[in-house]
Amino acid sequence: MTPAINLAKKHHIAHRVHEYAHDPSSESYGLEAAEKLGVSADRVFKTLVAELDNRSLAVGVVPVSAMLNMKLFAKAAGAKKATMANPADVERSTGYVLGGVSPLGQKKRLKTVIDSSAQQYDTIYVSAGRRGLEIELSPMDLQKLLNGLFDKITQ
Repeated sequence: MTPAINLAKKHHIAHRVHEYAHDPSSESYGLEAAEKLGVSADRVFKTLVAELDNRSLAVGVVPVSAMLNMKLFAKAAGAKKATMANPADVERSTGYVLGGVSPLGQKKRLKTVIDSSAQQYDTIYVSAGRRGLEIELSPMDLQKLLNGLFDKITQ
């Protein structure tokens, strides 16, 4: 079990875990997950960590079919500017390796913004904390577990 799955279990959140054979040569972990699970790329969400202008880190959860808009993300996170975080800082802060970063069960709880497109689905898929492992849950449950907020943060 990963910290992400343990968190969902601890809070009695309805979820399903999906495992697939990860191909290390895959260029996009999220698109690989969508393809191997037979799910629309709009329902599979990637976890991106950005550094805000006050040097704090924040998490953006966006569909793998979309790009994080840094201006929209910064505004939603209460900052003027955001840039992608240093990979070493991401791994140290979250406790996960790149390509397997889950928004759930991170070592340090970071401010989290979930793209509002998630709200149109009954369930979405996010990394369960390891490459080749996804957790499916309702966007509302994800938001509650993370104490996150919904906002449009994609272009």
